[in-house]
Amino acid sequence: MTSGTVFILSISSDIGRALATIYRDDGWTVVGTCRKFSDVQDLKSWEETYLLSCDVGDPDSIRQMILEYSALNRPWDLFISAVGVLDPIGPWTSIDFDAWEYSVRVNSLAQLRVLHGMYPYRRLGQLAQVAFLAGGGTNNPFTNFSAYCLGKIALIKMCELIDDEVSDVNAFIIGPGFMPTKIHEQTIASKVSAGEGYEKTMKFRASEKNIASYHDLYDCIIWCVRQGRSVAGGRNFALVHDPWQADGDLLAKELELDPNKHKLRRSGNIVDQTRGEKTI
Repeated sequence: MTSGTVFILSISSDIGRALATIYRDDGWTVVGTCRKFSDVQDLKSWEETYLLSCDVGDPDSIRQMILEYSALNRPWDLFISAVGVLDPIGPWTSIDFDAWEYSVRVNSLAQLRVLHGMYPYRRLGQLAQVAFLAGGGTNNPFTNFSAYCLGKIALIKMCELIDDEVSDVNAFIIGPGFMPTKIHEQTIASKVSAGEGYEKTMKFRASEKNIASYHDLYDCIIWCVRQGRSVAGGRNFALVHDPWQADGDLLAKELELDPNKHKLRRSGNIVDQTRGEKTI
């Protein structure tokens, strides 16, 4: 896939905007959503770029956006969700539950609602490509960021479920690690309630170590697309730590041989595909 139509949920995010720029420069048609057109005013002058209003937290807004997309008559080849919100930040027992529940929904179910509604408008006759973004807490607690963590974990598992149930979709998720985007302003604004998260954020901002570029993320998406379902489908990739660049062929072979690799599994178990889990 060298060109086509890419749909970017939240083109107004820093990652969404950066990816849109790269895809546009590569000759793709770009369709992106934003809550406010004022946030993407400069994108209106781009050729082959279409902007749609969508508040991801509002189901009615999602339905309206999908209706507007259908009227464009431009089937999508690649669906990218760049949605993420860290708030509310703080110990789970001390934060407002309504705000917490809303955040979990925006970080997971709302994005899946969009994909579910957009599925009929994919380009038929080929494998539809779907890329989500993962977050912290995959291998350990993500203290004081439970809503964000739980939402992203749900997306990781849903990629596996989509891969299992939908044969014409290659759904994968990529953890970009720390990128210097505006989402981290939420952590900085919550210095006390963020706890160690605040210190970690400040250290990352002051260092270039283990920080990937937007082009790295773009290249990783391309790698997952080219590998197809047998390698990338239903998997969770770490942009910085997985050897998709240096040893991509070896990684692909390992993934094809092990259907459990890069997926959510109980630690300490041997998995027998014919007989289920065996506890060590």
